[in-house]
Amino acid sequence: MIKGNILIVDDTWLDLIALTRTLTTESYKVRTAENGQIALKIAKLDPPELILLNISMPGMNGYQVCQHLKADVRTCEVPVIFISTLNNVVYKVKAFDVGGVDYIIKPWFDQEVCARIQNHLRIHRRKQLLIKQNALLREQNALLKDEIRKLESWQIRSFCISADLN
Repeated sequence: MIKGNILIVDDTWLDLIALTRTLTTESYKVRTAENGQIALKIAKLDPPELILLNISMPGMNGYQVCQHLKADVRTCEVPVIFISTLNNVVYKVKAFDVGGVDYIIKPWFDQEVCARIQNHLRIHRRKQLLIKQNALLREQNALLKDEIRKLESWQIRSFCISADLN
């Protein structure tokens, strides 16, 4: 059984291979992109459930990719976990500012990466379920309001009929 659909974005082939091996071994469906432009095309065509995103890449960096993802209705809800060698608090804070949900330092520990992914997928899925349940509740609320209006209308009519009879 597939645990989740992950997009890994990194310009370092060894990191792509290592992360792909780890995640496929853990039963995740994995797609990869070696730069931001390819990642955006993949994500917008068929949004993943989660994105692992390197910061330092040629062309479009990870921050820019994340900003594009968060600005698009198709990908704005996809959790982005940054993964980088940049271990300064400034880089980490910027990752959260542009919409990232987590930050992993390279070199990583496979167990930690898997645990963080599992946690963020669980949060993401629960959030999606809440969104669907809220939409259903809004629909039911609208139906109930319509029924109340109908009942009030009947109540007014029956009151008028009762008054006419007296």
